[in-house]
Amino acid sequence: METAMIGFEETLWKAADKLRGSMDASEYKHVALGLIFLKYISDKFETKYNELVEEGDGFEEDRDEYTYENIFWVPKEARWDFIKDHAKDPRIGQYIDEAMIAIEKENPTLRGVLDKRYARPELDKRRLGELIDLISTIKLHNKEEKDLLGRIYEYFLGKFASAEGKGGGEFYTPQSVVQTLVEMIEPYEGRIYDPCCGSGGMFVQSEKFVERRQGKIENLSIYGQELNSTTWKLCKMNLAIRGLEGNIGEHHADTFHNDLHKNLKADYILANPPFNISDWGGNELVDDVRWKYGTPPNGNANYAWLQHMIYHLAPNGVAGIVLANGSLSSNTSNEGEIRKNLLEADLVDAIVSLPGNLFYSTPIPVSLWILNRNKKNNPMYQSREKEILFIDARNLGQMVDRRIRELTEEDIQKIAGTYRNWRKIDGEYEDIKGFCKSATLDDVRENGYTLTPGSYVGISDVEEDDIPFEEKMVTLTGELRELFDKSHQIESELKQKLGGIGFDI
Repeated sequence: METAMIGFEETLWKAADKLRGSMDASEYKHVALGLIFLKYISDKFETKYNELVEEGDGFEEDRDEYTYENIFWVPKEARWDFIKDHAKDPRIGQYIDEAMIAIEKENPTLRGVLDKRYARPELDKRRLGELIDLISTIKLHNKEEKDLLGRIYEYFLGKFASAEGKGGGEFYTPQSVVQTLVEMIEPYEGRIYDPCCGSGGMFVQSEKFVERRQGKIENLSIYGQELNSTTWKLCKMNLAIRGLEGNIGEHHADTFHNDLHKNLKADYILANPPFNISDWGGNELVDDVRWKYGTPPNGNANYAWLQHMIYHLAPNGVAGIVLANGSLSSNTSNEGEIRKNLLEADLVDAIVSLPGNLFYSTPIPVSLWILNRNKKNNPMYQSREKEILFIDARNLGQMVDRRIRELTEEDIQKIAGTYRNWRKIDGEYEDIKGFCKSATLDDVRENGYTLTPGSYVGISDVEEDDIPFEEKMVTLTGELRELFDKSHQIESELKQKLGGIGFDI
């Protein structure tokens, strides 16, 4: 969990944050992470370099010795010692830019990825030098800890997301949410895909899952796509520091209008698409092949994302998707009809209601959709034809500060374990009043195809709980805010339609 990071990464963040000054978090993010990346690949290069010097065979400048072990080649003028020695030089920004250019030139997988704007006049060179001095105090690579930089990266991304507020949601999904999805769909081997991959958190947690199960990460093929150019670069760097190979395209691109993986059929899909996005250009994709279950409305992309991912699922594929709660019951435009068609096609495996305030970008509660291409004849799992598991986890998690909640490890295992037991052949599942219910498609039909878990799991027999009043109010106000947002959206659409026939209100 994010709060578990209490070591040097927190110290590094606090010290580095003091140097941020008047610079926006969104800008400082690339300055700091770029330098940390440079320090890491230089440290890793230096570790191997010193090993080769000790061996005494004269191979310390032989590139093949480094590329064989997946170590980036770092030219002399780009190595950290050179940068550190010039930290107080007024031209330090230029030296860093030249170092980044040299590294990209020598390592094709990094071309177009590294930030090369350190020489710009608005970047305070005194503060930049102080940041270099600070980063120089920490060795970012050693043999004992494989994922040292990964820990720092993950911690910093979470901190930047918190500092940026709403904008942070574009590149960062809270670790506890990602881990819940990963533990549920268990991406062990095969093709994994994220069509809105942000900074790559879904891929990182999938790698960790494989390692926990003593699997081989090379058995997992990574595919992704990202619309934001700077976030795409973050993802490339995030994969690079872990030695992960992934096809996230040669550039950033719009998933709906420029699908970079048109022929991909993925075994696993993990995604946290932007919530309730209204300007996705749906009017230009009316007859798209992906809209098998109905044309998504122009004013909301939720069901466009769902259908895009279903289109890219392999015959036995499973998908885990984070969506705003409105997707569970909305009947605006033809969303209700699409949801009905998805259910009648038996594609919905499970729905999980999560508590509010998990995201830095919005306080509204969200849901997890688990989609399954083959609920009946999958040899690995129990047949759950025309059954849907509902989990109401709105009371789980704990507030880590006044506005952010996290799911604990126990919470994650409670949710994921319930789903796994329901799905597996030898699983020991039973309904728990107020928490989980295995409902039939007939049950859902009777409820008008609404997928809100609270409508199925019932109310727990234990009315009293230990949740403080303040926490309850945070959740309730988040849900109320979502309802207000939805009513404004409906009001806007109604005004637009009335205006279209000559009645302005």
